[in-house]
Amino acid sequence: MSFQQGLSGLNGAAKNLDVIGNNVANANTSGFKLGSAIFGDVFAASLGGGGGTQVGIGTQITSVNQQFTQGNISLSNNPLDIAINGQGFFRMSDAGAITYTRNGGFSVDKEGYVVSSRGHNLTGFEARNGAIVPGVLVNLQLSSSDLLPKASTAASVGANLASTATGLPLAGFVATDPKTYNFSTASTLYDTLGQSHTMTMYFVKDDVTANQWYGSVFVDGLNADAKIAGVPQYSSLTFDNQGVLTGASNTVKGLTALELGNGAAALSVTMDYSDVTQFGSGFGVNSLSQDGFASGRLSGYNIGNDGIILGRYTNGQSQMLGQVALSNFVNPQGLSPLGDSMWAESATSGIPLTGAPGTASLGQVQSGAKEDSNVDLTAELVNMITAQRVYQANAQSIKAQDAVLQTLVNLK
Repeated sequence: MSFQQGLSGLNGAAKNLDVIGNNVANANTSGFKLGSAIFGDVFAASLGGGGGTQVGIGTQITSVNQQFTQGNISLSNNPLDIAINGQGFFRMSDAGAITYTRNGGFSVDKEGYVVSSRGHNLTGFEARNGAIVPGVLVNLQLSSSDLLPKASTAASVGANLASTATGLPLAGFVATDPKTYNFSTASTLYDTLGQSHTMTMYFVKDDVTANQWYGSVFVDGLNADAKIAGVPQYSSLTFDNQGVLTGASNTVKGLTALELGNGAAALSVTMDYSDVTQFGSGFGVNSLSQDGFASGRLSGYNIGNDGIILGRYTNGQSQMLGQVALSNFVNPQGLSPLGDSMWAESATSGIPLTGAPGTASLGQVQSGAKEDSNVDLTAELVNMITAQRVYQANAQSIKAQDAVLQTLVNLK
């Protein structure tokens, strides 16, 4: 008789209980992946072969496989908590040593780097001048530098100039005298230092030519129209009998380079009047836009499903700060577990396939959320009961073989 079958069964059942116990212990560990013990039977080696009468000598644990199924996604209040919905792993760097995880609980360290609870850096694609640079992987850093100001170079106005307005002589136009123009509206421009300036647009209906208007622009009270020999060249706005602006030459006008006297570069803006109409309804401004802005400080950030980190600034602008990268493997079960929901590349996992979330086989990411463990606690408790019964049965097998052996010893 051999005790080996029962002993191997006890060892296997104990190992299985260890795996189940580890699953249960990590039921609340973010990004944890369920492990399962894989068993194999054992036969004694024989040169001649055992034929159909060979009896196995027990069992063994051949491997403990990680089950990389999707865990539930739970919402959080931290925008840097990131959950992966689909395949892939976060690519982490520990002083250059690359590891992979599904635990997306991140924060920002004192230098602005996005790090895990262990201080490992989250890697991704670099952003330069507000644009993502594909293929350049770096440790993601959320720069707190102010967003540089941008001087206004283009402005547009959308308005209706009432066709019922009384025509006025252009020669009498004076910006400070409301009696010399029909309508006006104001907007804001920014210089190269990010300082704001008031741009006022004045509209005068020609008192001689029907459907003819003139536009003039002042900045901080100074005439900014292009000039010839010092004479302002007003924008000529001609409408057809349907009230629609006609002629490409009437739609876009350049303003002279206006010296502001505050240390900023001269302000030069192209005006677009293409959305101006002349209908019978009263005067009304429908839209005002310009492309400049003041400097701004980082006030927050959002992470899209594509992993792009978009910084929000106090001046109302936004800018890309980087993009989270994900990596996938041909055989994720071949990854080497390191603990703390971390894995390392191995010879059996294959090389990492790294890209942006939502591309190729990679899943998307969700900000303000974390992936829960994929452990089904109810199922594991049932598995624990089964493993306990297997352990008891193998112990009973040893006990039975001991009783048989004792009987043999007692023969006389």
